[in-house]
Amino acid sequence: MEKWNIIAVVVTYNRLTLLKRNIECLRANRPVSHILVVNNGSTDGTAEWIATQTSPTLTVINQANVGGSGGFCRGMAEACRMGADWIWCMDDDVFPRPDCLEHLLPFTQRPEVGIVAPRRLMGGQIYTNDFTAYNLSNPFASLHKGKLRGLTVTAPTTIVGTAFEGPLIRRQVVDAVGLPNKQLFIFCDDTDYCLRTHRAGYSLLYVPDALMDKQQFFSDDSWAERNRKKKWKRFYQVRNSTYLNHHYGTNWAVRYLRGLIGVTGYIVTAALTAPFTQAYSYRDIPRLWQAYLDGIHERLGIMS
Repeated sequence: MEKWNIIAVVVTYNRLTLLKRNIECLRANRPVSHILVVNNGSTDGTAEWIATQTSPTLTVINQANVGGSGGFCRGMAEACRMGADWIWCMDDDVFPRPDCLEHLLPFTQRPEVGIVAPRRLMGGQIYTNDFTAYNLSNPFASLHKGKLRGLTVTAPTTIVGTAFEGPLIRRQVVDAVGLPNKQLFIFCDDTDYCLRTHRAGYSLLYVPDALMDKQQFFSDDSWAERNRKKKWKRFYQVRNSTYLNHHYGTNWAVRYLRGLIGVTGYIVTAALTAPFTQAYSYRDIPRLWQAYLDGIHERLGIMS
């Protein structure tokens, strides 16, 4: 089997304990050539801890918090500069098992394959948002068609979309489609990148034998508490999903109506729950609407 220069790119923000476990798992995988940590302005001692690491195969980029998309954009660009043949991208809350990369590597020998994705487990259960087709024409159905969630998948399967939680990305893909869109900040940057890769003619594969554990959050929270903590992300989710539909939709209904349907659901939820819980407040309603308008007009970047 051909020997590749494989560089792992890990984006982190204020999760030093998880980052340490992630790096430990990466060091157990062979043949990772280098681990490149993109520290998005952590204030929990991440930069100081990494500075104490003397391994020549561990490098850190310290930068302001530009979100997951900005982190992967910077990290992948640096990995290419370092001569990577394949870039193994992941957040700090996933933990590849010792033979994870071993199960991904055989598919790197196929030149048509641009992205190879592992199977993620959360709490011992299969966790997947990978899917096999895009719906760019029906506004009343999800953008993601043929979701693997709920299916029994026992063999490598062709997909068109996965998350930035362990995909192994061929360097030629970066040359062909560029870097992740850093203006998305968080949410949908991985879907956008997979769609661009798919359109460029590369295959994407989901490999169920390549296992990676994912940290479980909010498991003990009530609905209201969980949604209160995640609320700031919802504005990005509304804006960025609306952007994807507007940018890639094949008709006016997908470009405008699908995003409208999505934001209406959040607005109704906010209106109904604001008097009774702290999950949403009435002030969130105009912010949700503005997020939709920003997506329609493709105004991206960090939201105020």
